[in-house]
Amino acid sequence: MIGIIGAMDEEVTQLKNKMKQVTITKKAGMDFYSGNFGDIAVVIVRSGIGKVNASICTQVLVDEFHASAIINTGIAGSLNNDINIGDIVLSTDALQHDVDAVAFGYNLGVIPRMETSIFKADEKLLTKAESLCKKVNPDISVFTGRVVTGDQFIANKEEKDRLVTNFSGLCTEMEGAAIAQAAYLNQVPFLIIRAISDKADNSATVDYPTFEAKAIEHTVNLVTALIPEI
Repeated sequence: MIGIIGAMDEEVTQLKNKMKQVTITKKAGMDFYSGNFGDIAVVIVRSGIGKVNASICTQVLVDEFHASAIINTGIAGSLNNDINIGDIVLSTDALQHDVDAVAFGYNLGVIPRMETSIFKADEKLLTKAESLCKKVNPDISVFTGRVVTGDQFIANKEEKDRLVTNFSGLCTEMEGAAIAQAAYLNQVPFLIIRAISDKADNSATVDYPTFEAKAIEHTVNLVTALIPEI
């Protein structure tokens, strides 16, 4: 069973519409859509926005549905000038930019008393997704690298520059690293797939609603192609 998580309805509705033999299970305030995606068993769910929602959702997928792999799909803000609106970022790893235990001697982003705070995506999923993306979305660019997550919508240049300097991320969003941490703790392979909806700067609140739908179309194309290959 493959688990597919999007934070918002817009990020998963088109994928749900492709499913057959759908059963809905309500758990932790979320609706889990179980069914077949072609010949592949999947569960698709809208987690809600933010790290807590995302991590709870991931744990339910593991405990209740025994997910063998987890894909997080959605949109993000670009942290790299070469990554444009509509392009796709695939995670090599993910971390939380709003973890701050500096007062105790830890670096920004480091979760105290954990073996790691940087959660690596599954290399096989990453390789397959990168290859498929170039086929199903030939008019855009695909990048692989770090996704940085926090309970903030980044919409100013100063904050964007801080994330780039401290974490070297390619994009920023609000769920991916929480999903990655839960997957890591449960030893479940994961991949974050994010299409760029804005530049995470002072133009973000204007760009986001304008380009959201087109960005989501690119992630839907990729996830649709990836599922049969997992």
